[in-house]
Amino acid sequence: MKKTIPLIPMLLLPFMGFCQSAEDSIKITVNRLFEAMITSDGGKVSGTFSESAVLQTITSDENGSALVKNEKVAEFSQSVGKWASGDADERIQFGTIKIDGPLAMVWAPYQFFYKGKFSHCGVDVFQLVRFKDGWKIVYLIDTRRKSPCLSN
Repeated sequence: MKKTIPLIPMLLLPFMGFCQSAEDSIKITVNRLFEAMITSDGGKVSGTFSESAVLQTITSDENGSALVKNEKVAEFSQSVGKWASGDADERIQFGTIKIDGPLAMVWAPYQFFYKGKFSHCGVDVFQLVRFKDGWKIVYLIDTRRKSPCLSN
């Protein structure tokens, strides 16, 4: 017996992307960054950021005082492109996502594995803006530590 596919669902397939929520499209942008990292695709990493994006990491000095280190998107993308595919595996959990029109904020605890071994954990905080071509990361700051690792 031959199966038939109902016509109505087939006609709706092209329009399903239009039903995507803002939160879903923000998650897609953030996940695209981590997919690019695990596949060592520096070009795709760059594509997730706006032209004027700011990247910062909070570390601490030998006395435990907070330090903020800046990195350029181009430098980060080049570093990612030098890794072997599969070396860098950052696993995030989407925590809070707040949206106000074209502005979004994402709080995402993570664990970072390098070559299959736990390296560090912390929280990524993203600020994104919705441009004509979609959501782009305009600001990313993270913390890094060996423990304790947070979850939502």
